[in-house]
Amino acid sequence: MRDHTASGLTAGVARVGRVALVGAGPGDPELLTLKAVRAIGRATVLLVDDLVSDGVLAHADPKARIVHVGKRGGCKSTPQDFIDKLMSAQARNGERVVRLKGGDPFVFGRGGEEAERLRAQGIEVEVINGITAGLAAVTSLGVPLTHREHAHGVIFVTGHARADGDAPHWPTLAAAAAQGLTLVIYMGVTAIDTVQRGLLHALPASTPAALVQHASLPQQRQHLCTLGTLAASVRDGHIGSPAIVIVGDVLQGVQSLPTSQAGVHAA
Repeated sequence: MRDHTASGLTAGVARVGRVALVGAGPGDPELLTLKAVRAIGRATVLLVDDLVSDGVLAHADPKARIVHVGKRGGCKSTPQDFIDKLMSAQARNGERVVRLKGGDPFVFGRGGEEAERLRAQGIEVEVINGITAGLAAVTSLGVPLTHREHAHGVIFVTGHARADGDAPHWPTLAAAAAQGLTLVIYMGVTAIDTVQRGLLHALPASTPAALVQHASLPQQRQHLCTLGTLAASVRDGHIGSPAIVIVGDVLQGVQSLPTSQAGVHAA
């Protein structure tokens, strides 16, 4: 068994650089943390995901090299192996490297995999959290993820199964949600029929649901519906990626908000 240092670096491997995995948040640059702004401004090389807005990149040094490494479901993506090698090479060359990811690096962002690979090479990794899209989407509707009367917990889950792995077992997740948990589903719109069928195994069709596309950005669109009309709402509303699907009784609070405040289209 190999020994590891307290910082997670393999013992005996010299440090050869540093990479910051930075969460760019859901899109609105005003939702960046101060720590993220400082890291972006110090970077000499930024490897940027597709969902990072131009407003976020405005904090970068004009002399910094910006490399767009698209990673988006259903679209042509930069191979992960290429991204890993580029981060490593730039860090070894003494560059101040920032891997800039939409949302939070450790919430469905493959940040855990990248950190493991970098640390295995002796490269120090700093992780700077960002506001995840699931939180921003629910907040944009004016309701919470949890509520003492409606939900005592929340489940973040991806609807996008790995090519070599199993998809989430939606009936099991529905059973958990029926016990008072809010479901927040990332990358779920392309498999929305499967999601809906699975959740209906343990949740009534009348369960409140919502769809939020481009959370926190000026082009945000949202639809309030029920679990029974969820798939139809995706199609009728032409909801596409990136979008968050929310299912749970916390959404009952949307109905009590003034229309101008909620900004929700019923479906």
